[in-house]
Order: sequence, then structure tokens, then C-alpha cells
Amino acid sequence: MSDRPAVDAIGTAVYTVPTDAPEADGTLAWDKTTLVLVTARSGTTTGLGYTYAPAVTAHLVRELLAGTVTGLPAYDVPRANELMSRAVRNAGLPGLAAQAIAAVDIALWDLKARLLGLPLVHLLGAARTDVPVYGSGGFTTYDAGRQERQLRGWAEDQGIPRVKIKIGESWGTRQDRDLERVARARAAIGDAAELYVDANGGYTGGQAVRVAGALADQGVTWFEEPVSSDHLTVLAGIRDRIPLDVAAGEYGYTLPYFEHMLAAGAVDCLQADVTRCGGITVWLRAAGLAHARGTDISGHCAPHAHAHAAAAVPNLRHLEWFHDHVRIEHLLFDGVLDPAGGSVTPGADGAPGLGLTLAEERAAPYRTG
Repeated sequence: MSDRPAVDAIGTAVYTVPTDAPEADGTLAWDKTTLVLVTARSGTTTGLGYTYAPAVTAHLVRELLAGTVTGLPAYDVPRANELMSRAVRNAGLPGLAAQAIAAVDIALWDLKARLLGLPLVHLLGAARTDVPVYGSGGFTTYDAGRQERQLRGWAEDQGIPRVKIKIGESWGTRQDRDLERVARARAAIGDAAELYVDANGGYTGGQAVRVAGALADQGVTWFEEPVSSDHLTVLAGIRDRIPLDVAAGEYGYTLPYFEHMLAAGAVDCLQADVTRCGGITVWLRAAGLAHARGTDISGHCAPHAHAHAAAAVPNLRHLEWFHDHVRIEHLLFDGVLDPAGGSVTPGADGAPGLGLTLAEERAAPYRTG
């Protein structure tokens, strides 16, 4: 045991990046996004991980988690994940604590792969070479021109054959505009590309069923969070009554959450966010739960944190190429992936770990903690 590398130190940094235009979905508006970066060091090797969460998450890492994992064998990431989960018992695991654990867990997997000189996908074991992505944005604050430019940029310029827009504007009170924007989106991408929508829980159950009929007329195939994912019985009822695939799960912070959602028959495709659910360790377990029930999994946001793990599961449907996070990850990191043609290929360049390095000079102006 003594000759095995240990985790010597955990560090944090916080970066806040303004959006390139005002953004909103069905139930929230924002004008900036915060990334909490975690580094895990063993000797001269450093791994990185991150989550999109408030700056206080970095404090949780320093106060509750750093001491828990420092000194552990760097190869024993599942052990570290379990000990971190136990360490936040009184703080409460779901929410910010799970996001803090996620950032550390991702950093530890990146560190392990770097210590072994392997791309993370090779360490995990690949189930596929390419990871399909879908362009995601289409915020409710966009006018017709901005929405069309964004969608055409994905579908035409980058060749991504599936895109998603936000609907459910103002908690479902602007349904006519929602459907108008869906029609415009279909016109922008043509008939060959898949069209998805995300209501972020903005509709009522009956309203979601009624809207689904109009969505189907536009060839929409993916209806994300038609109602809040807190209401699994309602979500399952909607799934039984509409022809579109129902997706949810992005707010899952613990493994039992995903089991409850799957057991309720609430989704056709489970979503899980590696930066929220406790990291790569738990995301892979969620994928296993879904696989056991014959259900696909889709990675929610943070594409470069997901890509290698996504390539390691056989029941992956796709990965969200989310506008905000793609911008931020291109800004803060070198080694980002190219989605041209509609997929990314993690590990193709042979770079160890996640293949990312912090672009310190570009990132410096955005550091807030």
C-alpha cells in the first residue's frame, strides 16, 4: 500500500462568466453562470473536476471534503466517493453537497487516469467510440432571429442532426408563443433534423398533454420535464398519454432518486448530470440502473465532464451540447472536443484523463473566488 500514490491536496477556484445574451427557460432567468473548479494533486500530477453551482460550493469542498480525501490512495475513487457522502450526513447530501462531491469525484477520476497515463475513457473501458450530442439552447428570451441563427449553426454549420429549445415560458402562461417558436425551430432546421423541447417543469399535467399534440405535429420527439420531476406519478401519467419520449432526471443528486424515477415508469430516457449526482462514480451507477430496466441515459449539460463516462456505457442515447457550458468550457479549458457531424470522440488524441487543461490566462479575468 505504501508505494501507491496518495491524494496530497485538494484545491478550489471559482469562475463566473456572463451570458452572451439574457437567458431564461420556462421557470428561471439568468445572466451569468458560475463554475466551481476542483483540483486534486498527487505528487507532481494534478487532476481537475468541476460543477456548475454557487460559489459557496467551493467552501463546502474545503471545509467538508478536502480533509476526507487527502491521504487516501489516489486510485481508490469509489472509496473516496463513499467517504465524502458519509462526511456530509449532517449537512445534507442532496443539493450543493452532492455537487461539491461531484466536482471532487471528477477531479479524482481525472487524476487517476493521468497517473496511469490513460485517457479516462480507456481507464473506464469504452462501450462506444463516438458520443452523439444534441445542440441545446433556444432560450425563451431569444427573438426569432437569434433562435434561428443558433439552430442553423448547429444543424447546418456543425452538422448536428438533433437540437433542443426551451418552452413553457413564464410557467406555461405563454403557450401560444411556445408553439410559435417550435414551428419556427422546425422551419429553421428542416425535416431531417430531430427537434426536442424542454419545459423545465413549467406546465401543469393536463396542459402538457394538450401541448404534446401540437408538438407531435411539428415532429418533436423529446419532451423534457413537461412537469416538475418532483411529481413522478403525474410525469408517468403524461408519458402514458403522449407519443413523445418523456425525459427527466437532471435534478437527481442521489442514486435512490434515479431508482424512484425509473420504478415509477416516469421516463423513456433517464437524464443524469455528472456534476450534480455525485460525480462519475454515481453517474455510471445511474446508467447501470437504467440499463437494467431497458432504458437509455442521456448526459445533462457540462459536456466535457460527461464525455468519457458517456462513452463507457452501452445504453447512452446522447449528451447535451449546452450553449452556456460549451461557451464556458471553451473559454476556461484547452483540449475541448469538436462536435462536427453530431458526435464527439473522447480520448481520440491520447491526452490523459479528461484531456482538459485550465487555460489560466484566458480564465483569469473571470475568477471570482
